[in-house]
Amino acid sequence: MKPFWGSTCLALLASAAIGLTTSAQAADDCPLPGNLRVVIGSTSTGGDTYQNSSIVVDRLADKLDINAKVDAVGAMAAFRALERSRRGNTVMIFHDQSYLGNLYGVNGYSDIFEDYVVGPTIAINPGNAYLVPKDSPYQSLEEIIDAAGNGKEVRVAIQPGGVSEIGFSALKNAVRLKYPGKEDNLVAVNTGSQADKNQMLFDGLADVIQGSVQANEQYTQLPADDQKAMRFVWLTARHDTIAQANEEGMGNTTREQLLQYVEPNVHVPMNADQDFTFDKEFFFLYNKDMDPAAIHCIDDALAEIYDEGEIQEQQKRAFFIPNFKPSQEAAGYLKEKRDEYATILDNLKG
Repeated sequence: MKPFWGSTCLALLASAAIGLTTSAQAADDCPLPGNLRVVIGSTSTGGDTYQNSSIVVDRLADKLDINAKVDAVGAMAAFRALERSRRGNTVMIFHDQSYLGNLYGVNGYSDIFEDYVVGPTIAINPGNAYLVPKDSPYQSLEEIIDAAGNGKEVRVAIQPGGVSEIGFSALKNAVRLKYPGKEDNLVAVNTGSQADKNQMLFDGLADVIQGSVQANEQYTQLPADDQKAMRFVWLTARHDTIAQANEEGMGNTTREQLLQYVEPNVHVPMNADQDFTFDKEFFFLYNKDMDPAAIHCIDDALAEIYDEGEIQEQQKRAFFIPNFKPSQEAAGYLKEKRDEYATILDNLKG
């Protein structure tokens, strides 16, 4: 029998020791504090922002050998906490609401590209959706656009000032492009949470609601005679984004079924040459005075995590689409995205 401590085993142990030393050295070189607070722009610990942030932060903590906690404080409290954290002991994870709120003029939303450092993107929630009752006379989004264009008032329940509203703005712009002057027939019914929007539909106070695949898919499985039964008419995500989801999709709705509700099957023109799409993307934000070395440390750690490949599978099981971009690339990409949506809002003002 060969001795247990053979040369092959010793070599493997030596290799592992080198890997541990390298990892420990990388953590030692990182100027992040031992305890990292990650505030998010949501107060819910059951929502997509918390769920997505927890997946990433847990792996980041393991990679850097630090303690990191996700703190669901809401957007305004999160921005205030970030402004106070020059040493980098508090960072933020949020999504497109962080710049859309500023575009819509919501109090408390400043220009993130001026007032903070935009960090890496980490994932997309591809589930931003618009739904109608199952017994709605509107069988498609095109019929909704045509109804508004032909003088019919169409009520759309949204939460104003961000991710919930951007699809409504795009839809209103599409009416304007096809039926100039008729866009005001598409009427926003401003309300609060997803439960509030759902209730507006149940009570017949809205014709269309903004929702999500995660929150509303269960209602699409109900029989048509159920008061709560709904149908998807539009998912704002890009076709290529939904195509990356697991084949089983979400709930009892497969990926192939979800693809029926995105471009090019659903056509929402942004201008004469381009259709509107919107991917709800999550990313880090940092205090403007945070040590650049600490920012690089997070970038490098996340790059290693995504290179390893396990986090992508975890995200996709939760119906998130992995989308890591390092800070510099992410900042330029998100700023360009912001500018495109600003054009839509400017057109509606005009």
